[in-house]
Amino acid sequence: MSGGEGAIRDVVIVGGGTAGWMMAAAAARYLDDGQRRITLIESDAIGTVGVGEATIPPILNFNALLGIDERDFVKATQASFKLGIEFVGWGRSGDRYIHPFGTYGRDIHGVAFHQLWRKFAGRPGVGPIDDYAMSIAAARAGRFAHPTADPRDPRSQLAYAYHFDAGLYAAFLRDYAERDGVSRVEGRIADVERDAASGDVRAVQLDDGRRIEGELWIDCSGFRSLLLGETMGVPFVDWSHWLPCDRAWAVPCARVDPLLPYTRSTARPAGWQWRIPLQHRTGNGHVFSSGFMTEETALDLLLANLDDAPAGDPRMLRFTAGRRAEPWRGNVVALGLAAGFLEPLESTSIHLVQHGIQLLFALFPDRRFTAVERAEYNRLMTAQFDAIRDFIILHYHATERRGEPFWDHVRTMPIPDTLAAKIALFREKGRVFRYDDELFAVPNWTAVMLGQGIVPRTHDPIADSLDDDRVLAMMVAHRRNCNAAAAVMPTHAAFIENLLHEGPVVRALGPHRNNDR
Repeated sequence: MSGGEGAIRDVVIVGGGTAGWMMAAAAARYLDDGQRRITLIESDAIGTVGVGEATIPPILNFNALLGIDERDFVKATQASFKLGIEFVGWGRSGDRYIHPFGTYGRDIHGVAFHQLWRKFAGRPGVGPIDDYAMSIAAARAGRFAHPTADPRDPRSQLAYAYHFDAGLYAAFLRDYAERDGVSRVEGRIADVERDAASGDVRAVQLDDGRRIEGELWIDCSGFRSLLLGETMGVPFVDWSHWLPCDRAWAVPCARVDPLLPYTRSTARPAGWQWRIPLQHRTGNGHVFSSGFMTEETALDLLLANLDDAPAGDPRMLRFTAGRRAEPWRGNVVALGLAAGFLEPLESTSIHLVQHGIQLLFALFPDRRFTAVERAEYNRLMTAQFDAIRDFIILHYHATERRGEPFWDHVRTMPIPDTLAAKIALFREKGRVFRYDDELFAVPNWTAVMLGQGIVPRTHDPIADSLDDDRVLAMMVAHRRNCNAAAAVMPTHAAFIENLLHEGPVVRALGPHRNNDR
């Protein structure tokens, strides 16, 4: 990428961690034209949030864009593979369902599979919709394999992401970025200097007196939002009235076999507990609302529900759900926690960083920083945040748990009009529409709606145009083929062992299909 006299030459990233080093690695690959300087400022004295991270399929796109070899990545980050998320106790206490990556069944002549399933759901032998997802069949069996390219093979419908250690991922990307020319500056920012006329950030001064100038500033300073929030004054839009969880305890324990290829989210009296299986350990955490449970009780509940003894000291994270009103103001763009926070229920934090980076590259400014580019970035990023917000609220609102103050509150609270409309449309005839390239697609909304008891009143009438016997035969065959394919896959642990030590080098796959997420 090169430019004329107005081209930006100095890009400064404030803060490291996952967000900062993702930006640095991508900038090193796509912005460094030999004339542009990319600098990252971070202080070893300031800790990062990083705990075990779960991701969603677009992470494959990001790794592929950087040319990262999957074997190297899995080895360096102690990664495992992820086929979806199991939700335990979210609809009713004791219920469980898996929100899979990939699709359900096969669409026929443009009719979505879940419409066909809804039409025949009452027939003997049809069973739950989970029986028709290849990713669920493999997850339940504790097995994993890469998707195939043959559309006749049910394994072609697999989609996957990763679990990995966020600290190791940041270190992996740091090594990548520094090899490609990113300059890391160790130090704590003591003061921010702004241009008197425009109000843009001109330079920062470190606590040892060094002064660093920049033209484009990327704020990855975490919840503090040093540049966008504190300096530029962009207000925070608080969503705690819809998402009241505001605390999380995190603690690792030993790896437990079998190594499961999915994340687990278990509903608790005032929130939920995560379980993320990595190669070397299991990541655990308890997200809860301090308005309904004390920190001490929440920690006791987490420790009582671990697979093994804690392998470290529990860490407390305090947060407020929401986002900055504008992720880009002046010459400052915020990524990660500096731009906003949504609890990790659907593993979207890293995706929002990735999406922000890709949008910034698509709308990369020159030194004029035109309002039209900034406005489009803000429109698309806030739309992405808002759509993910609605999807997370759905999990809380669509519950049949009763007699527990927290769950009674979230079940009956007012919800955004955008979500209410989506639920009403699905409840009538199972229809789902996506807007503004929102992240979650038809299979995702279908998984959570059906998994938590929102069953359409009837099916889309267009499904009646298909031959019933043919459709039922297809459904029976697909379920049988999914189970058969899962049975011959290697176990998840065996797949990783083979990838790391014996198998051929496998590079991260290319762009994911929309219906994968």
